[in-house]
Amino acid sequence: MKDMNSGQPSSLPDNLAKIVSIVFHPLLIPLYGLAILLSAPTFLKYLPVEAKRVLFTVILIDNVFLPLALLPFLKYRNLISSFNIDDRRERIIPLLITSILYCTTSFIVFRYQIPFFLKSFIFATSVVAIVVSMINFWWKISVHAVGAGALTATVFSLSLKMHTPLTWYLLAVILASGLILSSRLRLNAHNPSQVWVGFLTGFLGISLFILFI
Repeated sequence: MKDMNSGQPSSLPDNLAKIVSIVFHPLLIPLYGLAILLSAPTFLKYLPVEAKRVLFTVILIDNVFLPLALLPFLKYRNLISSFNIDDRRERIIPLLITSILYCTTSFIVFRYQIPFFLKSFIFATSVVAIVVSMINFWWKISVHAVGAGALTATVFSLSLKMHTPLTWYLLAVILASGLILSSRLRLNAHNPSQVWVGFLTGFLGISLFILFI
């Protein structure tokens, strides 16, 4: 396999880094976070199946399918040059659209009778999306790293709030975060500052909001 940018054969580490970047794409992180919240050994695990199905459906449509569906249109209008959206300026519109969709998800979910922790999680993701969009106006931040930090903070906050040791969950998200950050650096998609600031933005945005609101 050849690297799309250099035309040189891609190494195994590069290919693995690309796979990690796809599997842990930022658009998928809220789904992973919700799956953890509804499967971890807390009272949230016993939420009615219908309520779980509604939550997954809303997030899947609003925060995964719709943003992905809009990418071909943005490319057709020459608002982005590629689906990777590596250029900071090209990220402005997609990130703003994503922020609006996250806010829409929060509005929809807040109308349902579900535990406040879940509402806090979904609203916190909206706040983080808006913060990332604002930062991107001036500086290229790693959105993958933001997602990694948010996922780690979700498990950390759940463990503290529910007074439940989630050791294996924490180890899993920490390992995943290490893979994500390393992959972005390996692919030269970001420099260390963009990666670490991204991780801290996601971690602090989720944990501070859930723990203190």
